Amino acid sequence: MRNNNIKRSSLLAAASLLAAGQAANPGGYELVGDSLVSAQMAFLGRDGNVWIVDKTENNPAQINGHPAWAAVYNPKDNTAEPKDIITNSFCAGGAVLGDGRWLNVGGNQAVTHGGAAVNSFPDHPNPYQNEDGGAAIRLLDLAGSKEWSDNNQFMTGRRWYPTVETLGGGDAVIMGGDQWGGYINGEAQNNPTYEFFPPREGDPVDFDFLGERTMPINLYPLAYLLPSGRLFVQAMYAAIVWDLDDKYEAKTLPDIPHAARAYPASGATAVLPLTPENDYNPSFLFCGGQDIPQDGWGDAGGPGFDITKKLADTSCVKIQPEGSENPEWEEDDELPEPRTMGNFVYLPNGKMVLLNGGATGSAGYGNKTWAVGQSYADEPTYTPLIFDPSAPQGERISRDGLGSSDIARLYHSVATLLEDGSVWVSGSNPNVDVIQTPHRQWNTDYRVERWYPTWFNEPRPQPQGLPDVLSYGGDSFDIQLSSSDLKGNSDNLENVKAVVIRPGFSTHAMNFGQRYLELRTSYTATSEEEGVLHVGQMPNNPNIFQPGPALIFVTVDGIPSYGHWVTIGSGEIGQQPTKENSQLPESSRAEKSSSNAQDSSSIRHYSGSVVGAVAIGALGLVALVCV
Repeated sequence: MRNNNIKRSSLLAAASLLAAGQAANPGGYELVGDSLVSAQMAFLGRDGNVWIVDKTENNPAQINGHPAWAAVYNPKDNTAEPKDIITNSFCAGGAVLGDGRWLNVGGNQAVTHGGAAVNSFPDHPNPYQNEDGGAAIRLLDLAGSKEWSDNNQFMTGRRWYPTVETLGGGDAVIMGGDQWGGYINGEAQNNPTYEFFPPREGDPVDFDFLGERTMPINLYPLAYLLPSGRLFVQAMYAAIVWDLDDKYEAKTLPDIPHAARAYPASGATAVLPLTPENDYNPSFLFCGGQDIPQDGWGDAGGPGFDITKKLADTSCVKIQPEGSENPEWEEDDELPEPRTMGNFVYLPNGKMVLLNGGATGSAGYGNKTWAVGQSYADEPTYTPLIFDPSAPQGERISRDGLGSSDIARLYHSVATLLEDGSVWVSGSNPNVDVIQTPHRQWNTDYRVERWYPTWFNEPRPQPQGLPDVLSYGGDSFDIQLSSSDLKGNSDNLENVKAVVIRPGFSTHAMNFGQRYLELRTSYTATSEEEGVLHVGQMPNNPNIFQPGPALIFVTVDGIPSYGHWVTIGSGEIGQQPTKENSQLPESSRAEKSSSNAQDSSSIRHYSGSVVGAVAIGALGLVALVCV
């Protein structure tokens, strides 16, 4: 019997509120369901469901005669069903491809009870019936079978803790990792290479950055696509811009200050929202982590000291790698408490919520005498915070109106945005196998929560005319906004935004591929109460926001519509078609008569509006905006 049983009445009450589109606790958490398998990895699919992947372990849920290590969770009715994966997906990487398929790669060898390697006990049976996942490639087609394809495609070598980043052609680069696992990387088992999916001639490619220079904190290296098509890569304290095509270090960046951020230091990371105001030139934010010296991390067996007593870092720093010839790290607002394994998730209003993690220690687990249970982290952070990138420095972090959870979300926790703007939260399993012992810290946790922004119960805009496909440049499109959407005043058109979000692949305090982009807009107020939002297509550079499925939201005064799924680009893997950036009309509004009655025959341009050209970074891309 689990020690975290969920009362049926509480679940029914929560489900009733969700069906009505309401949260019982805006700004706080609701306990809503059971994940069936431990949520080590999770992502929001285009079907609206959350797809979960675990490592091979003894979950109670069964499928095809063995414990299940994957599941699909329906947030609409809070039900889940197991899905079958054959290979050990322990600490795999993942991303969505330009054709909408989900890619999950790597893992570790087949294991038996307690995480022991099957190969270590050749005369013993394999009760979990799992296969080696070190070089595995798993694919999920939500437009097809909705079942994992597994154990029939393989990478060029073993990768445990690999990073996956979708590229501008909708394919993916798979980077780094080690061969057999452990707390940190080591020279004997390092895989300092990258390769592509679909494979390219010449795979794998040597990548010396993941060698001695960044040892031992270069598992799950932090890699992000830049507008130039190059990669920004950060591990240990080093950071570079790498040219994938010509295979060279295009720019050596200053060392990241204060702390290591990559696994297992596990600082919270995010690409800051891409907007017309910043010319869609990305900045990268890192918060928390651990400030242990490069030679002080111990070895693959674990830290050389009681890390559960060491406070995590509180700093936040950011950098714009292609913003200047010599980019520098900038200090941002400091966290209110130390944080490791914090997880940033975009909200549709351009803010980010930071949740999960703990104040001491790091990611990882083991049987050290000082471990808390088996966890290398302790002192969970139960209260989220909001980070507002558009606020003045010193005012970007807030907890106003936010409630707390009573569930620890430490190692192997996840979080992802849902279609309604809430955040799905689950996981925490700092254990070699499933442990459900009463009064023990910290158990395998199957509980699912929803975190609700403070605005969740506000009336939502219901825009009409949202597209199903967005192209890279091309003709703009129109969205109709009613009097109800605009709160009876077309002046509110000035406070309307159209944004595109890819929630990404969540694992180990990261959401691989997560991006937020605000589309360029202008408007026409067709009356004193209603109007039309003119919306530009995506910037005509697929490297800014890669092709594939994403959600589009329309926000009015910061209150978002429900997300609508769109396909970015061609829907296929390959060079994406591009056109000239969208031309937008000047913003205009209905002339108000002296009697305050609507004069539908008179439309005037918004005072002071002109159409200006904005260069997007150094790429020479031209966009038209109202200034």
